[in-house]
Amino acid sequence: MNRNRIIPYREDLKAKARELRKNSTLSEILLWQEIKERKLLGIHFHRQVPMLDFIVDFYCHEIKLAIEIDGSSHDYNINYDIFKQAKIEKYGITFIRFDDLEVKKNMPNVLRSLEQEVERLHRQLCKS
Repeated sequence: MNRNRIIPYREDLKAKARELRKNSTLSEILLWQEIKERKLLGIHFHRQVPMLDFIVDFYCHEIKLAIEIDGSSHDYNINYDIFKQAKIEKYGITFIRFDDLEVKKNMPNVLRSLEQEVERLHRQLCKS
């Protein structure tokens, strides 16, 4: 099994992802500071990753985990996000979502939830 299988994506999304990385929201910057450089349980995350016709905020190839920050970031639309998540989940990707304000005001809780999900997915991967 190839754990780092790339999900197909539209080529034009690479430039958009680069633009989003340069113009991150405050909550994205705050969370990135906590998870970059394998700070979270040694797991490697990427920012603004193109998948299919979408871009996810953060993604870990090894455990197939997408992190999305919902709220005032970019052009938030709950119906679009539900559609996006459902399409990407068909590729075996797990999503975890955090509210923009929760990231800004309660980072310890966000990190605790994220650690639990990372550990769960890692255990699941080890069993297969």
